[in-house]
Amino acid sequence: MKKRILQTPTPHLITFQNLKIMMNTNRQPVSEFIEKYFLHFNAASLVDAAKGYDAQLEQGAKMLVSLAGAMSTAEIGKIFAEIIRQDKVHIISCTGANLEEDIMNLVAHSHYKRIPNYRDLTPKDEWDLLLKGLNRVTDTCIPEDEAFRRLQKHVFKIWKDAEDAEERFFPHEFMYKLLLSGVLEEYYEIDIKDSWMYAAAEKNLPIVVPGWEDSTMGNIFASYVLKGELKASTMKSGIEYMTFLANWYTDNSENGIGFFQIGGGIAGDFPICVVPMLYQDMEREETPFWSYFCQISDSTTSYGSYSGAVPNEKITWGKLDIDTPKFIIESDATIVAPLIFAYLLNM
Repeated sequence: MKKRILQTPTPHLITFQNLKIMMNTNRQPVSEFIEKYFLHFNAASLVDAAKGYDAQLEQGAKMLVSLAGAMSTAEIGKIFAEIIRQDKVHIISCTGANLEEDIMNLVAHSHYKRIPNYRDLTPKDEWDLLLKGLNRVTDTCIPEDEAFRRLQKHVFKIWKDAEDAEERFFPHEFMYKLLLSGVLEEYYEIDIKDSWMYAAAEKNLPIVVPGWEDSTMGNIFASYVLKGELKASTMKSGIEYMTFLANWYTDNSENGIGFFQIGGGIAGDFPICVVPMLYQDMEREETPFWSYFCQISDSTTSYGSYSGAVPNEKITWGKLDIDTPKFIIESDATIVAPLIFAYLLNM
């Protein structure tokens, strides 16, 4: 396979004068606050990344957003759903946990319990939470019966109906069917507009869910397979997700596809690898690199992890080009992501 010959670009510098020119004078309060006061260090990187995201959309590029961590339990749906409705994201990669926990929040919100002093909990305190059916995610406890088991009852029927009809679907497609069927409506406890999964289901937005088995619904599905009540083949696999993504990328990359990564892990690494897979393994040398990259992460680069790898390391793996706009915001995604989304929505 021939190696790509890359031209060394002229470094792009953002001067204070240029920054003033780039500022939109018709901004709403949140966006105006960000532009006025987020001027240096991670704050400035946030602004640069938001402007870069906006510029991608303006030039007709599409955007992939990857969701790792517990962003759904952090209620990112309150703002991410509007990003979806306004077509500012075109494909999502997320963990199985984020896929299901948005729906759990939709149907069991009032049963969640917040524990601000979670750092002070003893092992006995944690055991007591288990006995109460409360599964802790940092300061937030997800209720076993009202969230997990409530979904299980309904999603099993959808899995089983598909199998009986000799149909196979991806994990997110089953969740779309669950949401759009209306069977959960009696349980809704938040405004439906605050569910990013419902917004995605309405648009039939493409989603890839690498490692879906590492989730509560994945574990539950596996239990039915072990009991002989479902076949493993009823659920489409991770390899099928990758081939789907490869075709989607090929069909949608004419004007570029950006990559906005919240956290790290498999939700980020799985989709970004589609580019080197296409041009190295498939030998499709015309495959373009990702046209934009932003990562929000607090991982440290020295530990050898993907989550902590700086954007330039991805050049060596054939994921990003030399002149791909690259941003890294070393901060808490539950703070940074809503602010960037607010900027994109001109809030």
